[in-house]
Amino acid sequence: MVRKHPRFFLWATLAALALRLLFIFRFPSVTTDSFIYGDIAKNWLQHGIYGLSDSGAIVPTDLRLPGYPAFLAAVFAIFGMEHYRAVLLIQMFVDVGTCFVIADMARRVVSPRAARAAFLLAALCPFLANYVATALTETLEVFFTALALDFAIVGIEQLNSGRVRAWIGCGLAVGAAILLRPDGGLLLVAIGAYLFRFLVRQVRAGRSYLRVIGAGITVLLISLTPLIPWTLRNLRTMHRFQPLAPRYANEENEFVPMGFNRWTKTWIADYASVEEIYWQVPGNPMDAEKLPSRAFDSDAQRDQTVQLLADYNQELHVGPELDARFAALAAERIQQAPLRYYVWLPLVRITDMWLRPRTELLPSDTRWWEFNDDPEWSVLAVALGVINLLYVGAAVAGLVRGRFVAHLGLLLIFVILRSAFLGTLENPEPRYTLECYPVVILLAAAWLGSPR
Repeated sequence: MVRKHPRFFLWATLAALALRLLFIFRFPSVTTDSFIYGDIAKNWLQHGIYGLSDSGAIVPTDLRLPGYPAFLAAVFAIFGMEHYRAVLLIQMFVDVGTCFVIADMARRVVSPRAARAAFLLAALCPFLANYVATALTETLEVFFTALALDFAIVGIEQLNSGRVRAWIGCGLAVGAAILLRPDGGLLLVAIGAYLFRFLVRQVRAGRSYLRVIGAGITVLLISLTPLIPWTLRNLRTMHRFQPLAPRYANEENEFVPMGFNRWTKTWIADYASVEEIYWQVPGNPMDAEKLPSRAFDSDAQRDQTVQLLADYNQELHVGPELDARFAALAAERIQQAPLRYYVWLPLVRITDMWLRPRTELLPSDTRWWEFNDDPEWSVLAVALGVINLLYVGAAVAGLVRGRFVAHLGLLLIFVILRSAFLGTLENPEPRYTLECYPVVILLAAAWLGSPR
């Protein structure tokens, strides 16, 4: 396909590189999490200790899975310690690779024309390009997600031939995704669920189902095998069974304010509250004026909440006693409106993550809808919001044409499963839906491209 359309792919690739270079040189981002990953990588490389620097000492840790620190360590070893610009430039080429993988998926499940549309949509996607310029796991995670889905599609198409090469590649891609982020395991669940559908179909038809079982076992074993040395290391060094990473990135004896977390889930629905309230704890004051009206069910509850925040602001820390008070307030609110806690707010959080302008890494005001920002950043926020809606809307239109998309069930299982998981989080960050963008782009291309 590339040989048939060399000019198209050349110019589209150059456009992809130009867009990503714009973000790298205009909006580079090395966050607090980036420095955590970088510190682990540096200590691992220089001292052979997978740990964090603490008052001149290196303390072993399991706060982060080893995938991204290993990537950073490799870059630092070649280009120099803490050379984050090199990291971003390498991520740029990885992301261009993602564009080709998405195009290959579209070629296999829709048509060659849709593949070209998918490549162009991926190449010009500002959200993928934005995270290329950020020293975080997203770019690599999206790449391995797309690669795993593409290998799964190839494996399903070759299921009757008995070939296992695609399933080995799928397992390796899933394993890499898991080593980068714990939620990469959702890929394994989605692929397993789709294979189970094939298994049921084979059994009902009275056909052999051993190859389906073999494919599932191959993916399962290969994807989970890399976690064995990590788990054994944690048992030996950290003295606890930890095959992934702690849910709240906490040290073994570090107190986790579960009551506070549960309280936030009784009202939090948008990313603005994540920045203004959730991320302020611990260490920064919380402003009760930033709480939305849905955080209170009565005047008495408002007074109680304001007092809790005032007590926190005195210490800038949530200890066991204060956390118990947050937990009691959360229990009261859940009892009063269980559907709000278990159904409506998760759905709103999922919707917010999918539809809000993806400006979290840009200078635009988080409360973009108030238009209190500089005009250029307000315009940027609105523009990115419109672009996001166009991508999602085109994907929905492609879903309507789903009869032209082979293996649509696999793609939808992954998107639905991931979205449902994201609804359980206290922090609805738009970046968490980025792993679904290969599917979004493919479905949008199915709408733009002709059926086979």
